[in-house]
Amino acid sequence: MSKINQLQDIINLSDNIVFFGGAGVSTESGIPDFRSENGVFKSLEKYGDTPENLVSHSYYMDHTEEFFSYYKENLIFNDAVPNPAHLKLAELEKVGKLKAVITQNIDGLHQKAGSMEVLELHGSVHRNYCQICNKEYGLDFILNSDGVPRCECGGIVKPDVVLYEEPLNNGVLSFAIDYIQNADTLIVGGTSLVVYPAAGLINYFNGDNLVLVNKSETPYDDVASLVINDAIGDVFSRIKI
Repeated sequence: MSKINQLQDIINLSDNIVFFGGAGVSTESGIPDFRSENGVFKSLEKYGDTPENLVSHSYYMDHTEEFFSYYKENLIFNDAVPNPAHLKLAELEKVGKLKAVITQNIDGLHQKAGSMEVLELHGSVHRNYCQICNKEYGLDFILNSDGVPRCECGGIVKPDVVLYEEPLNNGVLSFAIDYIQNADTLIVGGTSLVVYPAAGLINYFNGDNLVLVNKSETPYDDVASLVINDAIGDVFSRIKI
């Protein structure tokens, strides 16, 4: 039996699926990941600083205008559209099999595809808030601002994304753990499972089927029920609902 057929059988027999995804889910929509040869970190090297520092809380605080210049140029891909993985996950949720999508991505493509229960571990470029009055702003406000985006009250409008040195949202993390603990099938896709604390979420899974879909190996391959080393969009495009 092919691995696609094995995945199809697992999905057919499951009624509480949770999907946990990383940057590889969005690369097929034209959004670069962080650490590959063509990734975001590589593109930031031209600025003469380490990529981790350029997207850190310290750099945001100390070099706010430069941060927003890098942020708008390298971390926002407003024209990107969902690929077959995003679309199939939304279909699985619509028929009641998929209970939640947990993502490390900040692009909002799961929602654009139609997914309703999306837990964004690292936040979203589509949510922005004033650091003084907490007024909320959309992505267009950031894109159309010159220099540092400011609220009508004068406060800086910060993207609701988790920078280096910043903790994950405890509420989102708690919901993610709860979903994973109660799932009968956990499908992990587009992540090498090496970035913590997000990668550690897989340890909360107690269900029957752990499925890993990633182009390269992960540290959890040996304990998975099924490992598919292929592009996740291609894999999900072959799944029937």
